[in-house]
Amino acid sequence: MIKPGYVYLMASGQNGTLYLGVTSDLVQRVWQHRNGFGSAFSAKYGCRFLVWFEAHDDIQEARQRELRMKKWERAWKLRLIEESNPKWRDLFENILS
Repeated sequence: MIKPGYVYLMASGQNGTLYLGVTSDLVQRVWQHRNGFGSAFSAKYGCRFLVWFEAHDDIQEARQRELRMKKWERAWKLRLIEESNPKWRDLFENILS
C-alpha cells in the first residue's frame, strides 16, 4: 500500500531559522514541533511555525523531494515560502480543517 507524505518547512519567524522535514502525518508532526518534541534542532532554534508544505501521493516521492531541497540554497527556500505565504503566516490552523 502506498502511503501519502508531506514535505514541510517550519520557521522560528519571518526570515528566521528554517527546519525542513518529511512526514506521513503532517498534523501530528507539526504539533510535535510546536510543543518542543519535533526534533532537537527545531526545539533549540524555536522552529514552531509551519510556513510551507507540499503533499505527495507517495511518501517515497516526498522523501526524494526533501533530499533534493536539503541541497538548496537558503534563498531558494525563502523564495518558495514567499511565493505561497508572503506574510509568513503559521499554516497550522489551515491543516486542522
